[in-house]
Amino acid sequence: MKSESKKRIIHAVTTSEKTKGPASYFPSIEKKYGQPIAHWLDLLKSCDGMKHMEMVAWLKSEHAMGHGHANAIVAYWMASKTQ
Repeated sequence: MKSESKKRIIHAVTTSEKTKGPASYFPSIEKKYGQPIAHWLDLLKSCDGMKHMEMVAWLKSEHAMGHGHANAIVAYWMASKTQ
């Protein structure tokens, strides 16, 4: 993962500003699943070539993640790939 991407994740999780979009789910995802967001983003590297909903389904089936949380992580990851 690129250094700039990690900085955005840390900022999204630790800032007191009102976070919007997929990153707004990050604190609850980390709390519920016990892993930092960077962990989940690293796992998505193995899904390269999959479509958005295929990655969501993978997180749900392989890691017992809820739909909203999985969708937020995938949306963030896909957006960060285009930047």
